[in-house]
Amino acid sequence: MFYLTKTPGILKALYRSCIWDLSPANNTVYLTFDDGPHPEATPFILEQLKKYNAKGTFFCIGKNVVEHPDIYQQILEAGHSTGNHTHNHLNGWKTNTDKYIENILEARKYISTNLFRPPYGRITPFQIKQLKKTIPGIKIIMWDVLSADFDQDINGETCVQNVVFKMQPGSIVVFHDSTKAWERLSYALPRVLEYCKKQGYNVAAIE
Repeated sequence: MFYLTKTPGILKALYRSCIWDLSPANNTVYLTFDDGPHPEATPFILEQLKKYNAKGTFFCIGKNVVEHPDIYQQILEAGHSTGNHTHNHLNGWKTNTDKYIENILEARKYISTNLFRPPYGRITPFQIKQLKKTIPGIKIIMWDVLSADFDQDINGETCVQNVVFKMQPGSIVVFHDSTKAWERLSYALPRVLEYCKKQGYNVAAIE
């Protein structure tokens, strides 16, 4: 499995209409969570964020919101932000553009937000253009740092190192609230939050 835990500048330049990082003002970092709501992982994340007085951004799959509306409501009530992650976790590179946009619109029935993250980070320039035309004001949020908690060939400590060695003020960091990531997420997230506290980082939600 090949992936980069730190997004290179060339990729940011190629997809400059997407948001890869945010202002470093106030020593702020942005922790994001993909693929939920999940009955075990999402409540754990909410508990950890509350413990550290931190806010996060949850990029939710529409069908998971339908299956776990109570957990989705908990995210909102705790003051976190949410984003659209399509209704069925579609890979834009392998999906017809019309079908892709329709799937995002289906998820919007349950997820009220102008934030969107393409699953796997895979979206074509034409899909970006059509999405922005279909949903004016939508923000396509990518990432600066990947924890790689989805990778079952690494351990939780490697995920911690992926984040703490590459995160800087303004970084958007990706974790996953999913069954696949749970073992590594549950180890890494508390340690990353503790690191943020020691560094004096403000952990905020993307608006």
